[in-house]
Amino acid sequence: MGLLERLNSRYGRRGRKLRATARQTFDWKDLRPGQQEAMEHLLDGRDVLLVMPTGSGKSAVYQVPAQLRDGPTVVVSPLIALQRDQVMSLLKTDAGGAVAVNSTSSVDKGLEKVTAGEAEFVFLSPEQLAKPDVVDRLAKARPSLIAVDEAHCVSSWGHDFRPDYLRLGKVIERLGHPPVVALTATAAPNVREEIVRFLGMRDPVQIVRGFDRPNIELKVRRFVREEDKRKALIEHAAAAEGLTLVYVATRREAAEYAEALAKAGRRAESYHAGMRAKERTRVHELFTAGELDVVVATSAFGMGIDRPDVRHVLHAAPPESPDSYYQEIGRAGRDGNPAHAMLFYRSEDLGLRRFFASGRADAEALLRVATLVAEHGGTVQVSELRSLLGIGSSQLTSLINLLEQADALTVSASGEVRAVRGGPTPKQAAARAVELDEVRHRVDDSRIDMMRGYAETTGCRRRFLLEYFGEPYGRHCGNCDTCVAAPRPDAAPVDEGPFPLHSKVVHKAWGEGTVMSRERDRITVAFDSVGYKTLALAAIGDVLTAQ
Repeated sequence: MGLLERLNSRYGRRGRKLRATARQTFDWKDLRPGQQEAMEHLLDGRDVLLVMPTGSGKSAVYQVPAQLRDGPTVVVSPLIALQRDQVMSLLKTDAGGAVAVNSTSSVDKGLEKVTAGEAEFVFLSPEQLAKPDVVDRLAKARPSLIAVDEAHCVSSWGHDFRPDYLRLGKVIERLGHPPVVALTATAAPNVREEIVRFLGMRDPVQIVRGFDRPNIELKVRRFVREEDKRKALIEHAAAAEGLTLVYVATRREAAEYAEALAKAGRRAESYHAGMRAKERTRVHELFTAGELDVVVATSAFGMGIDRPDVRHVLHAAPPESPDSYYQEIGRAGRDGNPAHAMLFYRSEDLGLRRFFASGRADAEALLRVATLVAEHGGTVQVSELRSLLGIGSSQLTSLINLLEQADALTVSASGEVRAVRGGPTPKQAAARAVELDEVRHRVDDSRIDMMRGYAETTGCRRRFLLEYFGEPYGRHCGNCDTCVAAPRPDAAPVDEGPFPLHSKVVHKAWGEGTVMSRERDRITVAFDSVGYKTLALAAIGDVLTAQ
């Protein structure tokens, strides 16, 4: 038997074994496109970066191979509510047991189950994995697989950046770097690059199965006056047939819209991060049980929303980026049936988003951190540093991360903060960290500009969104308001002309970037230093060159 035949036979057997395990353990009769491919690479010991649309079954990619590998599976999941739902789902199967290790349960008890071999799956937040003792105990259990859910949170280009995710690369190494699968629904090429780098993934297989959700109709309604917009949204949500999510910018708006819709006869509840945990749980359970018509929420109502029959997602204001918008509207129509996404838009609303994003790094606090590390001989425990500074762990993590990116500090797996030998002085480190923070804010501002572009485009809205993520879409969808209003011939192929899609370029002022979308007369480039910029090809001259 030749090499090709042996490989086909090997992977054929592996595929059959995976499909049989999926049926026997989880009662899944078929595996979706991309799932089996990712599973086979994990069984082969490869790292995998998987980008699949919301609701397409990413969790199965680690759950099935976990049954065929010796040792527990560590699942990094950012929300306790999401961890709880996943554990409850696994406990209904014969998958080897599952436990969540978080602040609401006994950490010791959960870890004991893992080390005793009583739980195949252990769910933890990145914050728990920032604790050296937790990582040490997990290492003794010799994990066979690590899954990082919502992996875009590791990237400063992502729409939900979380500093604690930056620690995961060191955690993975401390756990022996078993095969790692990073999972996300939305990750443009620049986000994927950062996921790979920050998680320390080794020659990962990247599987991208498209962002398009063609069953979701896209619409924007524009308004001049806030009161007109508010009235229109309430009327639309009150008349909408089927389960509806309404996303708002503030907690106050969540309560006000929910009250107005309840008065209009809808079973409506509000949801936001300022509510007590018990009240959030109550609303989530009502939603899951199908006892609500409308949930009016801030972005806090997001990860882990697992109803396939949401028919409408309405936005009372644009979110901070197309990334967030696409993630939120992706909660509609997971059953594949027609669904609707509508943005109620006033250009003035973007000012509120800029206000939310306006916080800047504290230069004085950065200088104090760098100075304290230097004064302690270049090494100090994170816990001691937090005590000396008198600040919370989240704030300290953000400061240390910036100083790490400034090549001033490193953090060991045991929780020691160390000054980089030969690195910048504390003053230089603080200045460099502030500069890096400014770059991040310029990127954030550019994403708000791209959200304006989506709301105000006269072209195909689906094409705008997909090409924002770097996915070619050289046609018009026929299922958005602009396509319906003005049918037009498809655009020219995206690879025609200079600066093709995904090519690397250099701008004289803005430095390196990646071409994310292109039309006949313009391109949109994601620059490392300033974020997204749309450039007219006729005006580029020698300012932009291919790398």
